[in-house]
Amino acid sequence: MDIAERTVRAGPGAGADAWTGFLAAPVDGGTAGVLVLAGSSGRIEDERCRLLAREGVTALSVRWFGGPGQPPGICEVPLETLVSAVEWLRTAGARRIGVLGASKGAEAALHLAGLHGGVDAVVALSPTSVTWANVGPGRDGRTRPHRSSWTWRGEPLPFVPYDDAWTPAEPDGAPVSVLGWYEQSLGTSADRVPAASVPVGGPGTELVLVAGGDDLMWPSLRFAGELAARRRAAGLPVRLITRADAGHRPRLPGEGPAAASDRFRYGGSPAARRAGVAAPARRAARHRRLRTAARSRHARVTAEVPGTASVPPGPRPRPGVRTPASWPLQGPGPACRPPLPQDSSK
Repeated sequence: MDIAERTVRAGPGAGADAWTGFLAAPVDGGTAGVLVLAGSSGRIEDERCRLLAREGVTALSVRWFGGPGQPPGICEVPLETLVSAVEWLRTAGARRIGVLGASKGAEAALHLAGLHGGVDAVVALSPTSVTWANVGPGRDGRTRPHRSSWTWRGEPLPFVPYDDAWTPAEPDGAPVSVLGWYEQSLGTSADRVPAASVPVGGPGTELVLVAGGDDLMWPSLRFAGELAARRRAAGLPVRLITRADAGHRPRLPGEGPAAASDRFRYGGSPAARRAGVAAPARRAARHRRLRTAARSRHARVTAEVPGTASVPPGPRPRPGVRTPASWPLQGPGPACRPPLPQDSSK
């Protein structure tokens, strides 16, 4: 399928930070859109967007921290920034919108669906069931004291802090598994866990959870099970996709293996990394919801988001990528990619 792509930017407004994003879409158009959120690397997922666009979905990935006017780390990030991105997709013609998030991006996706009524589906890869403290510095440049990763309407969300008494088992200089840190922190701050529970969406949001039993970053399989149990207790459907030997970074069909890291151990057997535990998630997103024609409350496209503007025309696209004349385009490259304050391979 032929696709078109461009870089987009949106200005701050209604509590949202300004953001830069990468958009890929089928040339023939479509009514389904996906907001794609990376984990703590903060990178813009341009290749994942292209992959989804070739399946007929308009895909947007945004920088939600680390950019101009944004917190340098995942510290009190306003979720309204992601609301702005969802509404941008709607102004671009998407009538049904899903959010695909990995790790911290999955945490953000679940909060977004729980707090904002404009999300039809969430696919959460290696999710958490609780809100965590900041990863990296806030606007003041400090990482301590612990603060929430997220805010909503100017107020920080309840969170679980990290137990700073934890120490890694690996020797100095070796890649580290932080699974034990998260597990120890849950025990140390057990009294804060109920208030920090991540929402599981309402009846208007379909939920797909993907987790591996060999995740060495945090206990995503346990977290996914807790999210699924919460969802079922509310009488709502959920799809839970697991693989015992999969690690923290499931890949979609058509994606290559995740880059190696010299900082963290992510887990996962070579066979699981090749197989792509997230294959059923992509099929679920494509066939069950995200490519379905608009229904009910999202049939009407909202007005254009104030402060949203396209990047001026730039270089021509790569061979094989068509660009509608109406699309100002800037080719993918360094301007699309954020600095990586955390591990660049996540």
